Amino acid sequence: MNQSRWQPISPEKPARPVREPLTRDRIVDAAMELLVDQGYEAVSMRKVAQALNTGPASLYAHVANKKELDQLLVDRAAQGMEFPAEPDPEHWQEQLKDCMRSMLKVMRDYPGVARAAIGQVPLGERAMQSTEKMLAILKAGNVPDQAAAWAVDLIPLYVTATAFEESVQRAWEWTEDDIARFVGELRQFFQSLPAEKFPFTVALAASMTSGANGDERFEFGIQVITAGLASFADPA
Repeated sequence: MNQSRWQPISPEKPARPVREPLTRDRIVDAAMELLVDQGYEAVSMRKVAQALNTGPASLYAHVANKKELDQLLVDRAAQGMEFPAEPDPEHWQEQLKDCMRSMLKVMRDYPGVARAAIGQVPLGERAMQSTEKMLAILKAGNVPDQAAAWAVDLIPLYVTATAFEESVQRAWEWTEDDIARFVGELRQFFQSLPAEKFPFTVALAASMTSGANGDERFEFGIQVITAGLASFADPA
């Protein structure tokens, strides 16, 4: 045996685990998980990259910036919205209310999405489909073009503001007793105002601090919106 040719056999190196390729969907998945668990302020390109065990630079090949990520989060949430199969001219107002209820439910299911949606026009495909379906309902109710166009801006604005306010209140972690105490103190404050300066506030103090349930107030809002739109509709 030629000892000069003998070489020790090196043990085989363990194979590296195959890393799952980075995609836009995986980035949105990670961002949405951060959004729900830690709130909107926790979602940054750096933290999303950390959640995916990569560097922020890797994300920019799929998502241009934080603004685009917000758009993607809103669009992902929009896929949970429910719409009627077909617009019904006889029941368009109730269909529109159901759309608003569904939108609020989605934003409650994904706390923080409301903050991501504020101040921008959602342009993702699913969000645009939501707009398209609401326009179809409004036109089935003979709402004029301009009123319908403004309505699909007003409706998300109202629902988003409602959801955002709820998320802020949730962050306070108030108990039911805390809420009852606050409402009682607020009522007393209104009633203690000088009646000569605030006659209606004093007189309506009880009404202004009743119906603290968010759903009751939301239902009032969507009733006002649909009734207002109906007033524009062509009876023919």
